[in-house]
Amino acid sequence: MKASVALLALASAVQAHYTFPALIANGKSTGLWEYVRKTTNFQSNGPVTDVTSEQFRCYQLAPGNEGAKTMTVAAGSTVGFTAVSSVSHPGTLQFYMAKVPDGQTADSWDGSGAHWFKIFSQGPNISPSGLTWPSQGASTVSTKIPACIPAGDYLFRVEHIALHSAGSVGGAQTYISCAQLTVTGGGSTTPTDLVSFPGAYKATDPGILINIYYPVPTSYTPPGPAVFTC
Repeated sequence: MKASVALLALASAVQAHYTFPALIANGKSTGLWEYVRKTTNFQSNGPVTDVTSEQFRCYQLAPGNEGAKTMTVAAGSTVGFTAVSSVSHPGTLQFYMAKVPDGQTADSWDGSGAHWFKIFSQGPNISPSGLTWPSQGASTVSTKIPACIPAGDYLFRVEHIALHSAGSVGGAQTYISCAQLTVTGGGSTTPTDLVSFPGAYKATDPGILINIYYPVPTSYTPPGPAVFTC
């Protein structure tokens, strides 16, 4: 009986977690891990909880591109990820991009160093009765590539920071994936406020260490730099 209860609890926990396994680009969803580097949680669906871990960059199962291909997309177009089975926890949705350094390609670069810039951030809707999170329950998440960034190869990173247990250090659960892109068109604006992963966040940042239930927060500050805009 105890074993059955434990198995049911484990199954429930796995179902409550999620992955971002497929890129959405050019108006359609691609295959699982076809353009997305396979994440450590591809079977367990579990989160990253240590913001200082190397896993906090792309949550990769192994070094390298893991067989992922690179998708060509236009600057200014909409890109995103599928969420499997859905974003089941309340929390902050953010997207980052990083331009691949000269001499490397999207499928060869590991994403290290201060190259990442934020392109989207979605926090809660706040009311006296509590916080609601627009991404909760979503089966897809998406944003637009800034139209002014230079053409070239990029890594495209999604993170969803689940905050249902974030009232103590290490309680926030982050779900991450990175896809490989070649951006065409674009402009000549160089993004600012570049950060590295790990390094961009601290476990005590107010957007990571927070009780979202009581007392009801009257504001929310997402972790990381400001969103880059053209």
